[in-house]
Amino acid sequence: MTQKHLLTKEGLEKFSKELENLVKVRRPEVIERIQEAVAHGDLSENADYAQAKEEQEMIESRVNQLEEILKNTDIITKDNKRGLVNVGSTVKVKIDGQVAEYSIVGSGEANPSAGKISNESLVGRQLIGLKVGEKAVIKTPAGEREYEVVELS
Repeated sequence: MTQKHLLTKEGLEKFSKELENLVKVRRPEVIERIQEAVAHGDLSENADYAQAKEEQEMIESRVNQLEEILKNTDIITKDNKRGLVNVGSTVKVKIDGQVAEYSIVGSGEANPSAGKISNESLVGRQLIGLKVGEKAVIKTPAGEREYEVVELS
């Protein structure tokens, strides 16, 4: 069964642009480098050829990954009508007296250092379904911490 990927509109656009760059820019560049290396003759000791082939494999792997993601994407829409934290929500939480802001996104877009946490992460799973004023005690690598939802958008 094919896995559905949850993406925001911004994430969809980012992945689409990355795919376009790989297909229209990077792939032709590496093909040209391979052709130049082949023109130099003996490939058995040609470092440029080996490096270009390795880069080509990485590009093709990423192209395949992005095509699969984009083909099986569900777009996240903000639905805060029920007043619950959900995928697509931006939530401010108080953690041990400190306020932090997180956007709950699909795992493909997660970037904790940018405040984007996955709906599948430990914290993301515990916050989903909470309302403003509700608390969750979450066991994190730093220990058990209390998260209180203070704002939802």
